[in-house]
Amino acid sequence: MNENHVRRLMGICGIAAGALAAVAVPLYFVHSGPPPAGNVLARILLNLLTCAALLAFLAGLRHVIRGAGPAFDWPATLVFGAGLAYVTVTLVAASGEAGIVLEHPGGGLDPTVDGPLAHANMLLHGSAARLLTAVLLAAAGYAILRPGVLPRWTGYSAHGVAAVNLAFVPSLFFGTDAADFYSAVGWGNTALTAALLVYWAFAVGIALLRSTPRAARAATP
Repeated sequence: MNENHVRRLMGICGIAAGALAAVAVPLYFVHSGPPPAGNVLARILLNLLTCAALLAFLAGLRHVIRGAGPAFDWPATLVFGAGLAYVTVTLVAASGEAGIVLEHPGGGLDPTVDGPLAHANMLLHGSAARLLTAVLLAAAGYAILRPGVLPRWTGYSAHGVAAVNLAFVPSLFFGTDAADFYSAVGWGNTALTAALLVYWAFAVGIALLRSTPRAARAATP
């Protein structure tokens, strides 16, 4: 697989991750009370697919960063390591939510706030995920801007999204009301800010697909 193929696949996976998240996020807001089992399982399935696409995107990003030279092996490893940890945390939290619904298929429980693992999942969906995202994007921004492996706006936007995520890490001190913007499980923390990573991947994916054909033509003798 040559460089253009890697970039194209990375772009496709970034766009897929963003598109899947754009469908999944509204499902968290369509019911004012406990959602039906079908709603919860649908958004969990979308989250699983998003994680798969994001993992492939991050593997491509590591490859692109490492292509800048041996000096960037460390930030490339940090990007993929933090991304892998983020995907793992997300899958564990999704499994906990699915367990509540599968045990009580008749509904009546909101897996984000109800059940024996709900409060542990709040940290996984919230502060833990925000910290891992901040580390991932801070390293990605640095590795993008220094060698210029991607358009500079992708590096600056990575730093911006990293800063927003870092600002939500202390939200664990502000209660567990899901209706609050800034709380351990608030919608600003676990829905809005959580989606910024995949929307960044979506934007980077579009930029890659737009630039890859030009790069391929330039490489053709």
